[in-house]
Amino acid sequence: MDYREMFGEKNREIRERFDRVMDKIGPIGQEFSAVKPFEEYFIKVSDFIVMIEELYETVEEGRYRSLLLPELEEWNQMLYQDILPGRYEESYANPSFASDRLGDAWGPIMAGLYAEIRGQIAFAMESRLTEITVLNELFADIFDLFRDRVPDVERVKERMGRFYREQADLMVGWRTRELLDPKLTFGKDIVQRCNLEDMRYLYFYGEYVSEEEKKIADFLNHLPQETIDKMAGAYTQGYQKGFAVMGKKLEGKKSVAVIYELGFERMARRAMELFKDMGLEAVIFRAPVWSVNKNPNRKRGFYGSSPNKQYEYDHRYDTALYLDKEFTDHKAAVLKAAYERVKQEGREYGGPAVIETFGEEGFKPLNKKEALSLSRDQEKLTIAHANECTRISNDYVPGDETSFTIIAFPKPSIGKDFKEIFEETIRINTLDYEEYKRMQQAVIDRLDKAEYVVITGRGENKTDLKVNLHKLADPAKETNFENCVADVNIPVGEVFTSPVLKGTKGRLQVGSVYIGNFQFKNLVMEFEDGKVVSYGCDNFEDKEAGRALVKQVIMKNHDTLPIGEFAIGTNTVAYAMAQRFGIVDKLPILIVEKMGPHFAVGDTCYNWSEDTVIYNPDGKEIIAKDNEISILRKEDVGRAYFSCHTDITIPYSELGEIYGVDQNGEKLPVIADGRFVVPGAEKLNEAL
Repeated sequence: MDYREMFGEKNREIRERFDRVMDKIGPIGQEFSAVKPFEEYFIKVSDFIVMIEELYETVEEGRYRSLLLPELEEWNQMLYQDILPGRYEESYANPSFASDRLGDAWGPIMAGLYAEIRGQIAFAMESRLTEITVLNELFADIFDLFRDRVPDVERVKERMGRFYREQADLMVGWRTRELLDPKLTFGKDIVQRCNLEDMRYLYFYGEYVSEEEKKIADFLNHLPQETIDKMAGAYTQGYQKGFAVMGKKLEGKKSVAVIYELGFERMARRAMELFKDMGLEAVIFRAPVWSVNKNPNRKRGFYGSSPNKQYEYDHRYDTALYLDKEFTDHKAAVLKAAYERVKQEGREYGGPAVIETFGEEGFKPLNKKEALSLSRDQEKLTIAHANECTRISNDYVPGDETSFTIIAFPKPSIGKDFKEIFEETIRINTLDYEEYKRMQQAVIDRLDKAEYVVITGRGENKTDLKVNLHKLADPAKETNFENCVADVNIPVGEVFTSPVLKGTKGRLQVGSVYIGNFQFKNLVMEFEDGKVVSYGCDNFEDKEAGRALVKQVIMKNHDTLPIGEFAIGTNTVAYAMAQRFGIVDKLPILIVEKMGPHFAVGDTCYNWSEDTVIYNPDGKEIIAKDNEISILRKEDVGRAYFSCHTDITIPYSELGEIYGVDQNGEKLPVIADGRFVVPGAEKLNEAL
């Protein structure tokens, strides 16, 4: 559905309002002025808004996609230049600069407003004039408050809070629809209809385009079709297998969310064709634009390289501007109404299929005191609200009826060995399913004899953990561990369980691990009765800053979380590849979790689908799907879930032993000195 056509009538209806507010904003700097020192801020932001008006008209008139590549590159630079490294230090989007010029009370607020207005790039590309208009009206209203004197801070914050409450349906309603509705085809049309050999298509999204996107798109364009088929085949077959393995029905599902980064369109196009053969129409959507819909720890949807990760980090908590109980209650009601409007699409939705990337240098954030941050009350409110939104979502898109798959590939920024690493990654993503299934079953058979498992580090790694397992009532028919091969999480392989929390205790340490966009150095977490009691990392000299980063990225602002998963990764081929190219610290958790034991804090792997009966390939039922917290769903669902599941892996090189202990105290070795010692799994050591 052409967005210009879809929004045509709505845009015509709001055009008068748009023109009226632009008549107020356009002359700022020439005819109108604000009190000092705010005058420059309003001039800079109004200049950006005027540029967006020109972009919108260029798109709306159909001229944008006719521009030559140099013209599109120029547009892209103009739109993002204000936040690029080198320019960001003197941008009003930078809360430090804004605070320096406008004062500590105003800097974070005005930087947050400008960051929200910068989302108009996406709105202009998608012909969404209503979103542009209401934001401009907010900006004009706030400008009016500064014409004669500096207003009271609370008055401006109240105006902004009212804006987010009034526009919640516009923000949340559209986001809910675009997550589920295959009839919305902005991104899909780019993938399916554009000439992917013409690099101009990358600029049609409105996302920032770096050399990285151009290089990966060009690289994929020159791969043989059989290689693209192999990549897309592993990805789509993994999705299909996920339904079968989890005992869920793919029949009746009509859509799948295809999530990718710019540059991977050729693979996405082939995957969409293969999904269509399964009866699934692709849903493609942009990563969130409104702060209301953003997650500070991940992006969901298509996006390009970050123009500046520090900019994104500085604005991760812009919701602090308006977050209160009144807003979260209203947003939850709006979300429920939005799902009600697309409930048919929700029933037909199968879940996401994600293409991740890796290879970028680790981001070392600078914690700025001027950046907006959540108060203690807002943190608690955020957690409660996330749980409420998850419950609403699960009512309309039940977790026990959907599945997913994730696959990852390197980006050119990984270095000079990019092509070889890409080839090796394809090999890793297509390892022999049946062979790993047999070897992992041997590991499970040994672990199922244990009452608990001990995991220790070696060298400088001081990991020492005891993990309690569920008691099997009938070992001939039941198992604690899932035999996970290449389905929902590609590549193979791991065996995993949900531990018993009581008695699970000890220290988890990892020298270096990527989680989200952050590389953690010397991450340490301590557990008692399966719950986190302390944590920290060495990313900063200031230990409290390290704790704050762990709390944000891993703990998702919870004070404590339980261990939701204990797993043993078996993909020694991936580990050997990482060692050969020296890229262990650049691999995503998706691959790293297969390269040693890993632990997830938060929900179990089976959250919202614990009652689904699941069997391993050997016919045994997996009974370890709950723990002492998740089982509370039967009494009070609000106490059972945390809306997060964060994996942390110990690589083989830092691993001492993994062994089970049975009811007689007998030791059951699984890994010793980083090598598998289970009969039937010896081949896993060949790559090492």
